[in-house]
Amino acid sequence: MKKFLLIVALATFGFTNAQKGTILVGGSVGYTSEKESFRGFESKTSSVDFSPKVGYQFHDSWTAGIETSFGSTKRPEEGFNGDIVEVKTNTTKVGAFLRYTVPFSESFAFFTELGAGYKGQKVEDVKQNGMYVGITPALFINMSKGFGLNFNIGGLGYSTLNYQDNGPKTNTFDFNLGKAFNVGISKNF
Repeated sequence: MKKFLLIVALATFGFTNAQKGTILVGGSVGYTSEKESFRGFESKTSSVDFSPKVGYQFHDSWTAGIETSFGSTKRPEEGFNGDIVEVKTNTTKVGAFLRYTVPFSESFAFFTELGAGYKGQKVEDVKQNGMYVGITPALFINMSKGFGLNFNIGGLGYSTLNYQDNGPKTNTFDFNLGKAFNVGISKNF
């Protein structure tokens, strides 16, 4: 009973400081670089990702909006004649998100975000189209007047990609809770 009353008190305190009717602008930028030895050759894989989003906080705890993501990866692969060639992959995501936030204080809040939408990928000249859906738990730290940092350690996701011209279909299930670490920024206006 004490835990229940504490949760109600925290929720009430947090909701009195909610920002209903505000616009949320946020996103993240990521970069990954990996070096490895590949059949006697040193190889380097690098990835960059930019993921902006805009949403409207229509309730004390609920925000809905649009999310996008643009990424590029360069990695070495063995060519047909045994040479090592660099393969470039570009990815695009455009979709919607729904966020539920539970504030703990004016400085900290926990949120869970559900996102779904279109996913496209181009590997060299081969195009793929599909969809994605994912859920991500995260922590928001309010730095100053609605401007803050978002931290998550992975989530749960599913995506599918279909090659053009009836090629093979790729289904991906991703459970990376505790295996990933992402930092983003956001601002409520």
